[in-house]
Amino acid sequence: MKKAKGTIRMSDVARVLGVSPMTVSNSFRNPHLVTDATRQKVIETATKLGYVPNTIAGNLVSGQSKVIAVMTPSIRHSSFADMIDALEQSLAKEGYSLIMSLVETREREVEALRALIGRRVDGVVIAGELQDATARELVVKSGTPVVETWHLHENMTDMSAGFSEHDAAADAVRFMIEAGRRRIGMIGYHPSTNRRLIERINGFRTAMNEAGGNSANVVLMDASINGYEAGAKGILQLIDVLPEIDGVFCMTDILAVGAMFESTRLGWPVPGRLAIMGYGDYDIAAQIPPGLTTIHTPGVEIGVESASLLLDRLAQKPGIAHQRRVAYRLVSRGSV
Repeated sequence: MKKAKGTIRMSDVARVLGVSPMTVSNSFRNPHLVTDATRQKVIETATKLGYVPNTIAGNLVSGQSKVIAVMTPSIRHSSFADMIDALEQSLAKEGYSLIMSLVETREREVEALRALIGRRVDGVVIAGELQDATARELVVKSGTPVVETWHLHENMTDMSAGFSEHDAAADAVRFMIEAGRRRIGMIGYHPSTNRRLIERINGFRTAMNEAGGNSANVVLMDASINGYEAGAKGILQLIDVLPEIDGVFCMTDILAVGAMFESTRLGWPVPGRLAIMGYGDYDIAAQIPPGLTTIHTPGVEIGVESASLLLDRLAQKPGIAHQRRVAYRLVSRGSV
């Protein structure tokens, strides 16, 4: 007689395959203890039978949920998406699942973090860094492992994986200066307390000051102006204050593409009349003519290193580093 839905057990899967229940359990909870071929057979058979492992009992015994959370302000940009995809793939190899919380404002940070810790996730990855002091205190008191990402600095809450946003922005502007541009402006967003954006502005100013240029030509758009429109409006504002402008560094590729669209409408050839530099190396950067010169941010590498930090901590490996530095790179195309 066929069993009612929901009554398929681990022993049923084991009996069909002719393996032990422990092999079935390890295929879901400890995949490194079984071969890939065995695990694939177990998963296929479990799917056919309708078996879903009950993780609650195992969690109570092991003290681990085998779930990692990622908090991100956005999934619209390819850099964050690449990081999350690499994070999930790296964790899945060790039997961990990933859940995501979209946290677009600082006010939501504590609420989201409290909910995740309350669900006893084994760790949290932040796309960016914790901005609220209460959130940082919550992490410390709960003992939940946390990895903050992208911009590195000395006062991270726990662990971190990323690079210097300041140095990346400064290198972008230096590249434009080396290409002969001297009257360079910047388009960005009001950073508020976002340290990543603040460091990009500081990097622009560092490079301009080094070259004896004017580091004050910075136009910051309101966050309510989204997408290409912000870049288009930004370039018009820069032209108003610096009519002889010959280069512009944009805080994101989206802003840069908006500036390129507006330059075309103005009849300003890129890079003949105006060189444009982006930041992020989004998919559109390689497709828009004549190709957007930009900073490639290492989202994939950040995801891999974040997973490695958490897995090392959860395995209680001795002497692990709390910070992993990954490399950005400048991608030269046709816009500079």
